[in-house]
Formats: sequence, structure tokens, C-alpha cells
Amino acid sequence: MSPQSAGKEPGTALLIGVLGAVLGLLPWLATGAQLPLQNLWATEILPADMPLSLLPLSQYKLVTLVALLTTGGAAAGMAVRYWSGRKDPARRRQLAWCAAAGVLLVQAVATVQSFAVLREGLAPAGRPLEGQGSIYFSGLLGGVIAAILAGAVVLLLISARPQGVAALGIGLAAVPFASWATAWHDVFSGPGGGPSELLALARWLPAVVVGAALAWCGFRPVRNVAVWVVNLALLWVVPALFISVQYVFGTRVALGDFQEMALMGRQILAATLGPAGGAGPSVLLALAIGLLGTGVMELLRRRRQTTAAAPGGTLQSGSRPGL
Repeated sequence: MSPQSAGKEPGTALLIGVLGAVLGLLPWLATGAQLPLQNLWATEILPADMPLSLLPLSQYKLVTLVALLTTGGAAAGMAVRYWSGRKDPARRRQLAWCAAAGVLLVQAVATVQSFAVLREGLAPAGRPLEGQGSIYFSGLLGGVIAAILAGAVVLLLISARPQGVAALGIGLAAVPFASWATAWHDVFSGPGGGPSELLALARWLPAVVVGAALAWCGFRPVRNVAVWVVNLALLWVVPALFISVQYVFGTRVALGDFQEMALMGRQILAATLGPAGGAGPSVLLALAIGLLGTGVMELLRRRRQTTAAAPGGTLQSGSRPGL
């Protein structure tokens, strides 16, 4: 590779990160990107008059926020992985960090713009935030920062060379990705519109994604077994966390009462993690897809080995691999 080409690669990786972050935000931008109506807005305002916001800041949109920000990192990680597939590990890591910088650049701009708009609406004319407004603003900001960092972790994991590490990143992004896909349904059909069957199918999307990732990484090397365990555990726990967070922060009565919020969170989490939570079928579906896919991949691997061992490197006419 020429020095000139090598010098262009960081810029290309940065651009991949920028495009990945924009892709992550696209379902929200496609709705018109008007800030959701706020309970604590300082003045009365109609939903149609809410200002432009690059992020849907609202206690009712927490899951959507996580989905938009982590999916951007996942998309950039996938692009970097396949673009830098044959490069040495050190170069791959450098390019992954450049892509992460691109993602962070876009998401930082979106965060600053959105929170500036939110603060102006909660406390116009430069007045300080107080009471519930201050708690609300700080809580949303902390959640967005955590989601941005999670997206960066997902990007670095997916772009890593070992398939097991990349599969772990895909497992982390699977549930947020399903929420991101559901957001597109809302773009075309409106909130709550369109066929309910599509939303029912979206419930199984994380299981399909996790199962495909497990089939791709397989059981070799043996340490990949840990990836299977962690990904299936994430498929069980992450939806329960999303439900708990959305319920607690979407309840205005408890907002600001941290003891009550923590108690509610524990109760909802325990209920959604239990048998009544309904995560069992998703985990079983992911496991079934993973095992079936791993079996198919193993058969294909053995067939390739048989083909390579045949005279001339090709199967003889009428012969069948594995017999």
C-alpha cells in the first residue's frame, strides 16, 4: 500500500463514522425532528410549534434515544469491519478509533444542539434550572452520554478481528436495533399506526439477530462459548431493563423521588425478568437459530475441506462430500 493511500484511510474511516451516526439518527430526522412536547416546558405551546431538535429528548423516548445512538455506532462498526478486513490488527484498531471519532463528532453536535433547545424551553431568558427541571435535564443528559459511550463500545467490538468479540458487539446492539427498526415503522405509519403484525414480528428481531451472530461465530475457539452465554443473557436482561427504565421515568408522579424510583425499578425489573416477562421464547429462538446455523456452517466447512482434498482440488463427478 502506498503512503498516500495509507494517509487517506483515517479520513475515510472518519467519514464512515459520520455516515454511521447520521444513519442511526435518520428515523428521528425523517419525522421532522421536532422536540417532543415537554411536561416541564416553561410556557404553553402546541406540539406543532415545538422547536427543531436533533435528538428526541423526552422521558418517554429513552429507549428510542438509546436505539438511535447505539445503532449509529453498530452501523459504523460493521462498515469498518468489512472495509478493513485484510489489514493488520494495529491498523484495524486505528481505523476503528477514527470511525468512533466520526460517530462521536456527529452525536456530540446533536447533543449540544438538542440540550441547548431543551434548556431554553425549560428556563427561558437564561434563568437557572431549578427543581424538577434541573433533575429532568441532568438525568436526560446523563442518559444520552451513557448511550453515546455504549455506541462507541459496540463500534469497537464489532470492528475487532475476532469473530467472537464482534458477535458480542452485535449481541449488545440487537435489542436497540429492533427499537431503531420500529422507529422506521412509526415514520411511515405514524405512532401506533400500520399493521400490528409488523410490530409483533419486530419483537422477534433481536432473537434473530443474536441467533445469526452466534451461528456466525460458532464454538471455535472454545472461548466463544462464553459469547453464547453472554449474548443469550443480554437477550434476556436488556429488554427487561428497557421496560423498567421506560416505566420508571415515564411516571411523572415519582420523578425526583429517587427512593421511590429505585423501588419501582426493582419491582418492574424483577417482574420482567421472571417467567411472566416473556423473554424465554426469544432466548430459545436465538439458541435454536444459533445451533442450526452453526451446524450448517460446520457442514459447509467440511464440504470445503473435502473439496480441497479431492484430486485437482475439485470434487470428482458423481462424488458426494463427507461420504
